[in-house]
Amino acid sequence: QGQLVESGGGSVQAGGSMKLSCVISNNFLFNRCDLQYYRHPPGKEHPVKERAYVSGISRNGTTTLADSVKDRFTISRDNAKNTLILEMNNLKTDDTAMYYCAVDCGGLEKYWGQGKLVTVNP
Repeated sequence: QGQLVESGGGSVQAGGSMKLSCVISNNFLFNRCDLQYYRHPPGKEHPVKERAYVSGISRNGTTTLADSVKDRFTISRDNAKNTLILEMNNLKTDDTAMYYCAVDCGGLEKYWGQGKLVTVNP
């Protein structure tokens, strides 16, 4: 778990922007696996499987976005800094959630960051 360290998050007004970052210190995980963001409504204990997929970037750079965030969110990776970046624009109150970065190496389980709270105020 300590291999994924997230930063960013906080409060923003609807229509605003915010950036989340996730440093993945293990070079194998960063370079050989798919990197993703998930989210879940805040304030609730939950099983990992209930987290909703937000966006992902494969090891070859192919990106995907959930329909709910298309045209608003962008995912990228800074290879020099082993960092996954999620840029969120035109935020809506429905985007309020705990955001988790994840590494998917195709095994039974993913590696997860600690989560960052994003609150979008009306």
